[in-house]
Amino acid sequence: MGVAAGFGVMTGRDPFDSTSIDLPGTERLADLKPASLKGLRVGLPKEYFGGGLDPDVRAVVENAMRAFEREGARVVEVSLPHTSYAIDTYYLICTSEVSSNMSRFDGVRYGARKSSDGLFGMMSETREQGFGTEVKRRILLGAFCLSKGYYDAFYMKALKARTLITKDFTDAFGKVDIIATPVSPSVAFPIGDKTMDPMAMYLADAYTVTTPLAALPCLSMPGGFANGLPVGVQLIGPSLSDVFLLETAHAFQQITGHHLQTPPHLN
Repeated sequence: MGVAAGFGVMTGRDPFDSTSIDLPGTERLADLKPASLKGLRVGLPKEYFGGGLDPDVRAVVENAMRAFEREGARVVEVSLPHTSYAIDTYYLICTSEVSSNMSRFDGVRYGARKSSDGLFGMMSETREQGFGTEVKRRILLGAFCLSKGYYDAFYMKALKARTLITKDFTDAFGKVDIIATPVSPSVAFPIGDKTMDPMAMYLADAYTVTTPLAALPCLSMPGGFANGLPVGVQLIGPSLSDVFLLETAHAFQQITGHHLQTPPHLN
């Protein structure tokens, strides 16, 4: 309900923003009602339930699907065959666009200026102090992807892969109303545990990077617990189905109550 209320404030057409739109169904956000789950077709992509998925996380998601079925929903296996390209595609596009966008923060046109000797020194110091480790990493990777001789091999190829990933979802939504997946392959890892292994951190995004690539609405809702830690279930909907996703998640919360439970290790 809180997410719906906040979303209701943020959504809508802004005459000063050419990228904004009028989202269908926003009038239902002020008094969100649970969607009827009877007859709802819930897709489970088989590629999300293969190797690498923690068995305990899988059990939580499967239990959530049984809750849907008890309310009359029908769980259907679907295929998103280009899922294996998602991590590579996302981080090639993301780092390239981060590098391009962050190049303007030079202390001259944008960003807080840091004093140093000469223009080059000032720009270097500004970026050294203004950007964190992960931002610097993405700028360097993106600059490489966009450099001469690599632009077609990396960035352009990633754009083509994004088109294939988008088509996978389009085909799947011809058979189901929503898609349900784990949020992460495993439960949360300790803070700082993977700081020195960026690839391991990036792989934790394997189930969530496909939706921004395909420009689809999605949400994470509490699905239960594994090893004493909360596990999220991701719902993905067709384009502009944001309000329906919130209504579906609201219905799930009414029949489960996981969002009201305290993690066992805090009791």
